[in-house]
Amino acid sequence: MAGYADDLSLAHLLADTADSISMGRFRALDLRVESKPDLTPVSDADTAVEQAIRSTLARARPRDGVLGEEFGATQAAAGPGTRRWVIDPIDGTKNFVRGVPIWGTLIALLEGDTPVAGLVSAPALGRRWWAARGHGAYAGKHQHAATRIQVSGVGRVADASVCYASLEGWQQAGRLQQIVDLSLAAWRSRAYGDFYGYMLLAEGALETMVEPELSLWDMAALIPIVQEAGGTITDLSGRPPADKSSVIATNGLLHEKVLTALSR
Repeated sequence: MAGYADDLSLAHLLADTADSISMGRFRALDLRVESKPDLTPVSDADTAVEQAIRSTLARARPRDGVLGEEFGATQAAAGPGTRRWVIDPIDGTKNFVRGVPIWGTLIALLEGDTPVAGLVSAPALGRRWWAARGHGAYAGKHQHAATRIQVSGVGRVADASVCYASLEGWQQAGRLQQIVDLSLAAWRSRAYGDFYGYMLLAEGALETMVEPELSLWDMAALIPIVQEAGGTITDLSGRPPADKSSVIATNGLLHEKVLTALSR
């Protein structure tokens, strides 16, 4: 995978370290959980994973910046550059602290503001997904046990499976009725939440995953995977999603229909 082969190999090594730490703390009786200022939970596993990833990146990529959910932005040791790693140490912390196995580490590489490579590792599910710009998307247990993935060919909302994170978020965004109407018009709707809906979309298991607002670390790794699997991912206005924007991901065929349904 010319251009990003070394970066993806590094991302897998970072994920190996993350998986070892997070699985060691998953369902641990002494897991420490605190509330952040925004009242979302953070566990000792979240901070330990991010610290370990940052430590490796500081050695392996001293010219790259880092942005992480728990410790913010760090400039490259060698000075400002165009490349930046974006890390969510545990996406789905609420699942993690309750013993639900749908959580994962998200690792993305950005050039400028564009995510060019992404990896999602869900060790409790025994699965990873990854992609690099222009080279397709893959899934498997590890880098050397991979299958190329692609979105579905479903072209009607009535035949589609719709996924979302929570109804509460759409209610707060003033679009609860729109998401309810879209769900009722679809063949099936489920709230798998967090990264998992996007990965199921990339694998062709469902047709759309929508969220009213995400931070950059929540979405950066997902974007190249969805795009390289043949899907489309934008905000509600059809622009590339940005920090704190809505995120609408589809198999591409349904994108304009979903945007229209949610924008009424």
